[in-house]
Amino acid sequence: MRLSSAIRAALIALTVAGAELATAAYADIGSIRFNVIKAGFVIGGSGGTGTLVFQGRYYRLAIGGLSYGFTFGASATDFVGTVSNIRTPADVNGIYGAAGAGAAVGPAGAGAIVLTNQNGAVLTLAGRQVGLLVAADLNGLVITLQ
Repeated sequence: MRLSSAIRAALIALTVAGAELATAAYADIGSIRFNVIKAGFVIGGSGGTGTLVFQGRYYRLAIGGLSYGFTFGASATDFVGTVSNIRTPADVNGIYGAAGAGAAVGPAGAGAIVLTNQNGAVLTLAGRQVGLLVAADLNGLVITLQ
């Protein structure tokens, strides 16, 4: 018995779609916490450490980055949030980019941000910023497992 080409194409499409849905179903969510210290005058740098909690295990993180644009001052920010769409802790590794503007003076600075890396990991973060920093710049944040 021969299947028509339309039925065969539909079966292949359903098989491929099912495989993609099964792969997405394996993605998981973890929690993340890190501290970043940023300083600069036009060109800025940032660095820090943090922790990823994924499937009940703790992983140490190193944070680094550069910014270019109008940046003046220094600040420290504590970020807390989730990382989604990861299958392994290594999916957190990567470069997260953002363009933004902000200011922190004293202990009152706070904000939220969503970032994505080249592995598809999505960081949803809230942070509290302390220091004197005025910025309207392009940022790149690099996160690596230690």
